[in-house]
Amino acid sequence: MGLQRICFDMDDEPRWLIALLSDTGMRLAEAVGLLSDDINLDDCNSDIKLQEHPWRSLKTRSSTREVPLVGASLWAAERIKNKGNDFAFPKYCTKAKCNSNSASAGLNKWLKPRVPDGCVVHSFRHSLRDRLRGVGCRSDLVDASGGWSTKGVGQGYGLDVRMRWMQKIT
Repeated sequence: MGLQRICFDMDDEPRWLIALLSDTGMRLAEAVGLLSDDINLDDCNSDIKLQEHPWRSLKTRSSTREVPLVGASLWAAERIKNKGNDFAFPKYCTKAKCNSNSASAGLNKWLKPRVPDGCVVHSFRHSLRDRLRGVGCRSDLVDASGGWSTKGVGQGYGLDVRMRWMQKIT
């Protein structure tokens, strides 16, 4: 059984976090520090407005971005919004602190018997890059989707262009 299917079946906050990461390429701290209001559920272009918050900074300037929601990440975002909390993951985040280390430890412990040796929660970020390359997505668009610094023109492309590429991998 695939990991995303297990997340769907278990349907709890830690699995929502894994599902969210699996189809967005976000860094764990980026996801853990989200507000529910950062999530936009729109019939055509659902996304996350990834921005800095007082409790969680972002790694680079290019980390501020719109993250398309498709597949398992869209499923997780719908669950988070329906829960009605201010924070997407209140177990790991408060207005005072974002505890991504605790999230990492718990998620990696759960993942260990379910994934190949050496795979950890951060592996989802790198697999997104591989998956996008696998469907022929240009590297500057891959960089823009994951918030990687780039010298290409991909940062200037809108959410709709990145959404079309993300839909190809789900």
